Amino acid sequence: MRAYTYQPAGDAYELHLVGRLTPDPGPGQVRVSVQAVSLNYRDLIALRNKAGRQVAGVVPCSDGAGVISAVGPDVTAWQVGDRVAGCFFQTWEGGRFDMPHHKHDLGGTLDGVLAEEVVLQAGGVVRVPDGYSFAEAACLPCAAVTAWQALVERGRLQPGDTVLTLGTGGVSVFALQLAAAHGCRVIATSSSDDKLAKAKALGASDGVNYRTTPQWAKAVLALTGGRGADHVVEVGGPGTLGQSLQACAAGGHVHLIGVLTGFGPPADSLFPAVARNLTVNGIYVGSRDHFEGLNRFLVGAGVRPVIDREFTFEAADAAFRHLEAGHHFGKVVVRVTPGTAG
Repeated sequence: MRAYTYQPAGDAYELHLVGRLTPDPGPGQVRVSVQAVSLNYRDLIALRNKAGRQVAGVVPCSDGAGVISAVGPDVTAWQVGDRVAGCFFQTWEGGRFDMPHHKHDLGGTLDGVLAEEVVLQAGGVVRVPDGYSFAEAACLPCAAVTAWQALVERGRLQPGDTVLTLGTGGVSVFALQLAAAHGCRVIATSSSDDKLAKAKALGASDGVNYRTTPQWAKAVLALTGGRGADHVVEVGGPGTLGQSLQACAAGGHVHLIGVLTGFGPPADSLFPAVARNLTVNGIYVGSRDHFEGLNRFLVGAGVRPVIDREFTFEAADAAFRHLEAGHHFGKVVVRVTPGTAG
């Protein structure tokens, strides 16, 4: 079988397409014939070595969907032919997060899914939602589960809440869709008016161009009559956290998710979190139970992932470059098996 691996290239890494023996599942495992993979900003962090993580020889990417091609000797919950997607944390099946789960993350500590065949834990896969293509299902494990855990599981999202989303990448677009499906008002930000128009077509009521309105927190306060947003989906990190705190309503939630502006300390004061009595939730994807709850909601609400562009398996490098350019709206997908990604 074929698989991509990270290989050292100067101070960073590059993708290498290599041949490997097809793995056999052991006890408690299943083998999945991967049909589609989606990319996350986390994959770029690894490729560009922005976090200093040693990933030489690791298969990239956490998000993939496919068909079970073999099961371990003691596996009864799954059978060959089942359509599944992998869970980001292979051991976090439910309950409160525990730090040892960090040793079982796909595409980081463990080999990921940018390969033709992968072995996953039987408790680390979920059934693909009815009617979803493999490409759509591959968009869910990280970005969608992250947005779900933030807004629904931790934030207890309610109809009528106001949700602020930053940018139009995978997590933010899923947050927009989930919030709109819950009957919430969504304010979206982007550096592109074209992307803001797409966000409004998905259900956003307002858009703020942060390039032309650099003090976007003030714009959010103006749009909400000075109250602010009940939920802020904070994917920027230290460079945007200060404004996110200022844009949040008293007693609201700031869901701290991304590090698009780096890993350093916040650029602005954290005092607004105190003054507004905010809840700041650190969100790192979610459990299998969260994933299954998300899938039930998606099917019931008729929500489908937004795919910006699909690439062939052989063009995975180009998919990474497209994500890095930042022109995408929603998810970037790699089709592993031609003609099956949907």
